[in-house]
Amino acid sequence: MHSQSVTTSIAASPMAEGSSGSPGDDKDFPRWYAAYTCARHEKCVARQLEVRGIDFFLPLYRSLRRWKDRRKMIDLALFPGYVFVRMALENRFRILGLPGMVRLVSFDGKPAALPEQEIEALRTGLSQQVYAEPHPYLQVGRRVRVEHGPLTGLQGFLVRKKDKCRLVISLDLIQRSISAEVDAADVQPVH
Repeated sequence: MHSQSVTTSIAASPMAEGSSGSPGDDKDFPRWYAAYTCARHEKCVARQLEVRGIDFFLPLYRSLRRWKDRRKMIDLALFPGYVFVRMALENRFRILGLPGMVRLVSFDGKPAALPEQEIEALRTGLSQQVYAEPHPYLQVGRRVRVEHGPLTGLQGFLVRKKDKCRLVISLDLIQRSISAEVDAADVQPVH
């Protein structure tokens, strides 16, 4: 089976559109968390979150899959194994019992919140049809910040893929990355 990425789309809860706020340590303040799911259960978990009215974000991309007898475009998770959930930490038990849900990404036994601006910048960029696909997580390389365009504010690694510039955006908390096409003029080095 071969794959070829084509475009990007987003699945998000309706409540996610206007969700914003400043981060805080308060347990009853809604924050974004990365929820780890069973393999290939991201869409199933997202549907369950939507039915329960829980704020979530599941970035998807379209991929052409080829088998011997057919070809088909399918939507795949941009961050395989993860769904982003916005909730007050005290409500985490509402989602942890869902079928296909494994756990929240935690450090020292404590769920770790994602930076609000990273999720919002990612949602904004993807909603504007930025071409993105999964990319191996990188820890070394030149770090850049997007100064113009739909991904403004995001930082990542600038790499080349054929004749195009690509920005590899890494979410350190879940150790996953995606790559998106960028205009070289839209990025500045981070020192």
